[in-house]
Amino acid sequence: MPAAITVPRAPPGAILLSWPRPFHRKHIESDHVTDPQDVRINGKRLWQSLMDLARIGATPKGGNCRLALTDLDREGRDLVAGWMRDAGLEVTIDQIGNIFGRRAGRNPGLPAIATGSHIDTQPTGGRFDGCYGVMAGLEVMRTLQEQGIVTEAPLELVIWTNEEGSRFVPFMMGSAVYCGKLPLDTALDTPDLEGLRVGDELRRIGYAGTAPVTRRSFGRYFEAHIEQGPILEAEDTVIGVVSGSLGMHWYDVTVSGIEAHAGPTPMPLRRDALYASTFIMQQVIEIANEYAPHGRGTVGLVQVRPNSRNVIPGSVMFSIDIRHEDAARLAEMDARVQGVIRDVAEGRTTGHAMPVDVKKTAFFPPTPFAADMVATVREQATLRGYSAMDIVTGAGHDAVNIAGMLPTSMIFVPCKDGISHNEIEDADPVHLEAGANVLLGAMLAHAGK
Repeated sequence: MPAAITVPRAPPGAILLSWPRPFHRKHIESDHVTDPQDVRINGKRLWQSLMDLARIGATPKGGNCRLALTDLDREGRDLVAGWMRDAGLEVTIDQIGNIFGRRAGRNPGLPAIATGSHIDTQPTGGRFDGCYGVMAGLEVMRTLQEQGIVTEAPLELVIWTNEEGSRFVPFMMGSAVYCGKLPLDTALDTPDLEGLRVGDELRRIGYAGTAPVTRRSFGRYFEAHIEQGPILEAEDTVIGVVSGSLGMHWYDVTVSGIEAHAGPTPMPLRRDALYASTFIMQQVIEIANEYAPHGRGTVGLVQVRPNSRNVIPGSVMFSIDIRHEDAARLAEMDARVQGVIRDVAEGRTTGHAMPVDVKKTAFFPPTPFAADMVATVREQATLRGYSAMDIVTGAGHDAVNIAGMLPTSMIFVPCKDGISHNEIEDADPVHLEAGANVLLGAMLAHAGK
């Protein structure tokens, strides 16, 4: 047993957490000692909170449409911010609309242990993407409040603004501004397709906060999330211990040919922009396959002009998304894709040179998460009796932005059939409860330090 630890007095009945790492016991004001693993969240309440939030912007197929800074987003924010206050959190809103709920610790000078995610959705989104991370964090706070547990360090719960980027581009906007990756003025001036600006919409829905966008006093950041992929379910595993994120390059590519009548124009004389584009599209996939298992290559958006059945395509715009967990291999993939684009532009592929315009729309380097926090997640899964495996995230998350400035880790739980960004997105309540329990244990491990 470690030596006894002297701690300040807390309010009557409060539980004082002050164990050394690795923690195995918690010290309380009474004479008995109990395991920290006995502190568990209320799984039924977690599920009900998710379902209550899902009613706002519910879609016919059981999903959600709650786009950032719409009236429905305001309703969701009002609901969850009210729950945060009910859980005893001091709620603050910053200038980009990020919502912070702070729970005091015994030592206010210590950096807070934070958790969070987002509650905005895709146009045909599900009930769990992002929302689970917020509700899991809220359930941690509710549990500590109910049991009178006082941590050494403060805790914070965050709702990040416009993670999805469905209405306002770029995605992960709130966390990007928080981290200094995106200037506040630029974000506030960003319009949607109707010309409505972020700053104006924040004011309209009542979430243009006055708190400066600063680092605040975070020390560490955890984020719980559904996997949004099929690996955990395929491996029959409950907890994904996320070691980091794939890096990615995003491009918009436009190939310009010549529109002409499909009948009179002989094949050798054509400048078919779609035909040329397909060489690039196929190579994006082939290159990713060569960099398995962590290589990814996707062409998800294609716009053909004039998009008429008897006109040779004169212009094609398409997206390229390539990803890998290793920076050197991602750079190799990127160089090869650029080489394929040059071959098409210079005519080596089709026999006819064609103008190709390439615009980079996003870049995120591969981001490893903090090794000690990853180890804490793994330890908590084991201590609480859940199966676990290491995994990397292929999706963008606010945690990826935060990891560039603070120690960060993520906790994954399975989603049915690996489906996300879809109205039929689903998850097992038992798995959601397990992930929240691991989050609780991980936050206590660091906040009680």
